Amino acid sequence: MFRIKTIDLYVFKRFVTLFVMTFLICIFILLMQFLWKHFDEMIGKGIGFGVIAEFFLYAMTSLVPMALPLAILLASLMTFGNLGENFELTAMKSAGISLFRIIRPLMFFIALVAVGAFYFSNNVLPITQSKLWTLIFSMKQKSPELDIPTGEFYSGINGVNLYVREKVNGSLKDMMIYDFSNGFDNATVMLADSGRIKLSEDKKYLMLQLFDGESFENLKSQSFSTNSNSIPYRRETFGTKEILIDFDSDFTRYDETILQDQHISKNVAQLEVSIDSSSKVVVQRQNEQAAEMVQRRYFGRETAWNRSLEMGENIHIENYNSDTLFYKLDKPQMENAMMIALQKANEMKGQVEFQKLNLGEPTLYVSRHAIEWHRKFTLSFACLIFFFIGAPLGAIIRKGGLGAPVVISVVMFIIYYIIDNTGYKMAREGLWTAFEGMWLSSSILLPIGVFLTYKAAVDAVLFNTEEYAKTFQKIKSFIEVKILKINR
Repeated sequence: MFRIKTIDLYVFKRFVTLFVMTFLICIFILLMQFLWKHFDEMIGKGIGFGVIAEFFLYAMTSLVPMALPLAILLASLMTFGNLGENFELTAMKSAGISLFRIIRPLMFFIALVAVGAFYFSNNVLPITQSKLWTLIFSMKQKSPELDIPTGEFYSGINGVNLYVREKVNGSLKDMMIYDFSNGFDNATVMLADSGRIKLSEDKKYLMLQLFDGESFENLKSQSFSTNSNSIPYRRETFGTKEILIDFDSDFTRYDETILQDQHISKNVAQLEVSIDSSSKVVVQRQNEQAAEMVQRRYFGRETAWNRSLEMGENIHIENYNSDTLFYKLDKPQMENAMMIALQKANEMKGQVEFQKLNLGEPTLYVSRHAIEWHRKFTLSFACLIFFFIGAPLGAIIRKGGLGAPVVISVVMFIIYYIIDNTGYKMAREGLWTAFEGMWLSSSILLPIGVFLTYKAAVDAVLFNTEEYAKTFQKIKSFIEVKILKINR
């Protein structure tokens, strides 16, 4: 009967405490990096606290797949590094307890974490990613908050640059307005002694009221003069002028259904259905393109053969040299043949480019869905691999705290990220299959985990510089002896 012993609880508590701490730290660091990428979509647009809190929640949830393996690696390194540094690991082994017996409770825990990671990736992540990216698209379309500074140009109004020298009791003094809404060649410049700005009641328009000024409008599009240096313009002096500008300041949330057919919003079952149906479309279009290439006679050989048969001649096309036939023509015939060949080549080029686009869209659709399908499983497998890298590595180096474990974890995770990202891009571009690309990092790191686990289990010295120096000295002595024998 399986019983939980004191050593199991001791190791488990040490690991779980560090795991929770490192997981929260990893989430925070990754969240800061994610927010920096989307900083422009949030700042200066008057978005409410509720929307920002929602954005933070969805962002943190979406970063779990990246933070979880890193937290497991760092926590396992710190746990067994502390045990080794305090000679607790040595005491356990001297009592006849093997490394696998020490990490047994953690193996069960990591197995549960891997299962939970798959459930999270398959059921929770598609929903949160759909909500997150819908929210990001909505924030991108939100107009910036109307807060016009003094002494500098304000470009928060679409197509308009506004300059105000100072503000006095809600009135704007010495205003300059550059309106490029009709294009740069038809710009309008307005100068005003003062003015006021307010939003319409529905908050969809900006009402600009100007006093005592003049405007200059470029009329290049209405110019009929043959002299390009003569560009007409219109000058207007006004006492009061009112302008209505589109400026939707409300936050309009997009419907989440815009992402319902994207790979990020589907679970494994939905991805399989999409891959199956789209693969049939790809095969059908490939067959259609192959049949069309034969029917259109891309290389022209069938056409020449058919013409020879119609004329009652038995011509073996392969016995003719195209250059010899071309040089037998006179100059007008050569020019005509070149024009016909160029026209046919351009026609074929256009057909090939069209077929490439026609086939590329469903192929890319299948590739992205297949990549996402494999990603659901690679997350869980990465949790297992990083545990079997971190635990034995911590037992070997025997360094606790946040120094060496953090450095080693960051280096290992960077290596994992580079390999994983390389495989993802190769699969996305169609150079590799989705299986090869998405499992590349796991296939490389798994042997490393097995090797480190074996070395830790047999108490091998892996990072002792003295041992490496002795080995190098033996090799050097062996080479010197061989050289002496050869010289004799």
